Amino acid sequence: QVQLVESGGGLVQSGGSLRLSCAASGSIFNIQSMGWYRQAPGKQREPVAIMISGGSTNYADSVKGRFAISRDNDKNTVYLQMNSLKPEDTAVYYCNSILSPTYGPHFSYWGQGTQVTVSS
Repeated sequence: QVQLVESGGGLVQSGGSLRLSCAASGSIFNIQSMGWYRQAPGKQREPVAIMISGGSTNYADSVKGRFAISRDNDKNTVYLQMNSLKPEDTAVYYCNSILSPTYGPHFSYWGQGTQVTVSS
């Protein structure tokens, strides 16, 4: 069984910073990508930052220059450093990984989500 466990959410004032962590555990053969999505109330889940194996990254336009994704391959952990937070960043943040638990196809796995609330 593969599990993604997030941590690091919370309440912060506008302009502040938070760091999210997501650790993947269980049977993991190969990780194709790890990243972060978010879902605000009444809105669809959207990608925030994705890191593909090899290190290339993609960011949503709304977070470029403020958020940074990084990964510790030895720990199968991905981080999201969020700076200059704005009230519109308020959402539940979900970790996602595309990985293969054994030699074979890749599947998409999700964490349980962590709440980030930015007060104005």
